[in-house]
Amino acid sequence: MVVVGGGQSGLATAYHLLRANRRREVPLSYVVLDDRAEPGAAWLDGWDSLRLFSPAGYSSLPGWPMPKAPGDANPSAAHVVDYLRAYEERYDLPVERPVHVRSVTDAGDGRLLVDAGERCWSARAVVHATGTWSAPFWPAVPGMRDFGGTQLHTRDYRGPAAYAGQRVLVVGGGNSGAQVAADLALADVDVTWAAARPPRLLPDDVDGRRLFELATQRVQDPQAHEGVGSLGDVVAVPDVRRARDERGLRAVAMPERLTATGAAWADGTAAAYDTVVWCTGFRPALGHVTGRHETEVPEGWDRGPHTVRSARDPRVWFVGYGDWCGPASATLIGVGMAARAAAEGIARELSSGAVEAR
Repeated sequence: MVVVGGGQSGLATAYHLLRANRRREVPLSYVVLDDRAEPGAAWLDGWDSLRLFSPAGYSSLPGWPMPKAPGDANPSAAHVVDYLRAYEERYDLPVERPVHVRSVTDAGDGRLLVDAGERCWSARAVVHATGTWSAPFWPAVPGMRDFGGTQLHTRDYRGPAAYAGQRVLVVGGGNSGAQVAADLALADVDVTWAAARPPRLLPDDVDGRRLFELATQRVQDPQAHEGVGSLGDVVAVPDVRRARDERGLRAVAMPERLTATGAAWADGTAAAYDTVVWCTGFRPALGHVTGRHETEVPEGWDRGPHTVRSARDPRVWFVGYGDWCGPASATLIGVGMAARAAAEGIARELSSGAVEAR
């Protein structure tokens, strides 16, 4: 079988396939295909101040706790990269890179054909674990083509140094928008943070540990627990709190349109900007599956508590794409449940010979 994607979701799935193989008389042959040149996936692109929402002990993949970060701070993106590299080596996971999967199609012989251009794989089952980082969502805002400055998405932001002396507009009311705006504000960049709705910061004492607890409770008893969204939209990590308290960082309304020199609002105000950073989220990176990036969960999926598989083709599984694959499934600590559900389900069905396309 083939796992497409060698980030946290792909590695967690490979780990649980490794465990499943220990219980099998005939081991299941599998490979993980990753399109990055080195381990680390999306975390390779993190800016210097980017930190996880939780301490290392609450940010681990299955099987091996993440080592503590220096000074017991929440881990940086670089620390996560080091951990993913060591995790892959620790379990000798069969990752091949760089491999860019172009398509996954029915081979016509009961198997799936995974096409990566010069190389192809034949598989009895495929797990898609490509995440969302390579599929940024760009909104359609009037005037975007007219703006004469620089526009970039969260995935291309590398820190405040490139924006010294500029006026920067950061658009997006989620965690990425808050963290990028805070990163710029704390570096004394002239930044405006804008959002379609007023962002709701979680209480200062709520971090990733509490969010994971709430997500777990939601899975166990959906009727009794409201879920994470009831608390707020943005985790008040230390830099966000500092920018709020020391620099007065607050979000303004979303601009109505961009202009040649900046942005304009519905109330008639306007401002000049050199750069716009669109922190407007991501979509599942499934262009190789559907030929387009899905904006919602498509029809025809079977949803379990932690994972998703195709209802039309039960050979195809999806792990780690956020809420539609299970609460917290896009997090380091949360993806383990989804990975285990997929790996054990595949191992069980391949043993029984029950998997075939409809």
